[in-house]
Amino acid sequence: MPSDSNIAAADALTLLLHNQHALAGAIEEVTKWLSENGVEDVTDNALVAIETLDTNAKAITEAITRLRQS
Repeated sequence: MPSDSNIAAADALTLLLHNQHALAGAIEEVTKWLSENGVEDVTDNALVAIETLDTNAKAITEAITRLRQS
């Protein structure tokens, strides 16, 4: 059974993960608008930011799983 501190850490990471998803969604919306309005330089940078959020979301998910199992 997970310890109280592991549960608290997993809960906090879960909230951060939800924030990651919300930020990624917002960046995707802005990126779509930028792309449709010919601002390709910024669009490319935004796509890199989304990739970083996705990569980190996977690591956070794995950490949450480990904490909830220990």
